[in-house]
Amino acid sequence: MKQTRREMLRHSLAAGTALSLGATGEIEPVVVAAEVKPRIRIGVSTYSYWHFDKVKYPVEKVIENAARLGFDGVEILHRQMEREDRQYVNNLKKMAFSLGLDLFFLSIHQNFVWPDPAKRQQNIDHTKRCIDLAVALGCPAIRLNSGRWGTIPDFQKMLDAGGKEAPLPGYSDDDAFKWCIDSINECLPYTEAAGVVLALENHWGLTTSVEGLLRIYKGVNSPWLTINLDTGNFVGDPYSQLEQLAPHAMVVQAKTYYGGGHYYTRELDYNRIAGILRKAGFKGYISLEMEGKEAADLAVPKSLALLRKSFA
Repeated sequence: MKQTRREMLRHSLAAGTALSLGATGEIEPVVVAAEVKPRIRIGVSTYSYWHFDKVKYPVEKVIENAARLGFDGVEILHRQMEREDRQYVNNLKKMAFSLGLDLFFLSIHQNFVWPDPAKRQQNIDHTKRCIDLAVALGCPAIRLNSGRWGTIPDFQKMLDAGGKEAPLPGYSDDDAFKWCIDSINECLPYTEAAGVVLALENHWGLTTSVEGLLRIYKGVNSPWLTINLDTGNFVGDPYSQLEQLAPHAMVVQAKTYYGGGHYYTRELDYNRIAGILRKAGFKGYISLEMEGKEAADLAVPKSLALLRKSFA
């Protein structure tokens, strides 16, 4: 039975074929651009080449390596920068731009877990100074830490204890969470005015557990605070915890451990992780943190190939 023009149009839409009525009233095909899915961008942290060795690996050299290897951007570890003066910062920004790279993230350190208000204020002031530095670099976001008690001073021993520490005598974890939330809240007007997003990381201390991280995140409850999800900083099964954090993440730091890790080694299934992030609608940056003992010149290219394949 002959179809009417209306029926042909309806059936073509159901089949995904685009047709239209031409000027003469005849049905004509329409050229429609295929839907383009956004490509997940992959950057590299300057930390991948340094690991806090006595001699700093130059940030400039990481930028050169990133462009040569085909990364999309570079995350700068604040402590790896040689200086903060305008000439140095401008040269990094100019170099990255000339090589087609984003400086998408400035990873800083601070600790808001201090009973002494003056100590907390020092860390608030440090965070604000780093917000200014991010603006100068053209970085749209900075990594934020909650901080920790420091009752297990040795970092490796703290990790061996599952990232958990006892509070200082006379205080509780509730005190620490309040200090952290209040300190971040004090930074919010400053960071919003600067246009820099704060990305709270699951970086031990109060954020060792997903519950602790979300307690701070939800306690602040601001669009200017998001989550930086580190794939290697989980105690126990990482995937169920990744699923809880993925909907709130704007940056993901992807750990690899070629040659064995400096602090520990994790077996991470990046195909599975990519699936979790896709399901959550993640569209931000994946930032490689190669934390293995193998030479970075060998391990970083292998890590990029792994991530490109998983997130293709």
